[in-house]
Amino acid sequence: MYKLMIVDDEPQILEGMKRILDWKQYGFGRIETCESTEEAMSKVVDLLPDVAIFDVCIGKELGYEAIRRLNEFQIPTKYIIMSGYSEFTYAQEAIRCGVKDYLLKPVERTKLQQVIEKIIVEDLGGSIGNRNVESLNQDPVLGVSYDSLSKLVNRILLMIRTEYAQNITLKSVAERFQMNSTYLGQLFLKETNMKFSEYLMAYRMLLAQERIQSTDEKISYIAFSVGYNNLNYFYTHFHSFFRKSPSELRGKG
Repeated sequence: MYKLMIVDDEPQILEGMKRILDWKQYGFGRIETCESTEEAMSKVVDLLPDVAIFDVCIGKELGYEAIRRLNEFQIPTKYIIMSGYSEFTYAQEAIRCGVKDYLLKPVERTKLQQVIEKIIVEDLGGSIGNRNVESLNQDPVLGVSYDSLSKLVNRILLMIRTEYAQNITLKSVAERFQMNSTYLGQLFLKETNMKFSEYLMAYRMLLAQERIQSTDEKISYIAFSVGYNNLNYFYTHFHSFFRKSPSELRGKG
């Protein structure tokens, strides 16, 4: 049985995270919660959890700083960061600490599920039904393994996964990496065979598709949630990508 630790200074968040998934179904027989990094540091050393989910800000402390210190003990725990902020600095520091993913609050059940399944299969040697490592480690847009991509491109893809709802552009990404945007765009295109803007649109479209087919949320809300402030612009991209309207995809057209 696996062991899980959840660290957040808000009790309601801890309770919500304990209920967000059927943890027992995934083999987690023990779940511990902590409201401070000091308590978390002590419990991780004693419990040696298989997975630990840290909030990025725990009181006045930073979750990734605690993870950085725990890494010095070479504990095999796999870490996930969750945050109410899409600040690149936080995501960048989390990446440097080797976290498995950076999830924005409110944490989406589907996204957490995907990360947990990937950790179980890739890192813990477990299995999820008939899923295998290849399918869990594959980029949904490119259809290739993340392991086959460079560290730079993987960092760009992580930024898109965490900031797709924001006004993220090739220029803003290049500025963060202190690189020329044209050069960065050429590197991205060479490795993925897609322009940055094309990949971003495709990723947003796949998220929109999932929400349209699995929820009854209004199309306008879904469009906004995946990064489109202009609904007409969303409809244009959607029809171009799927060759049908959102209502047709939902089966109500």
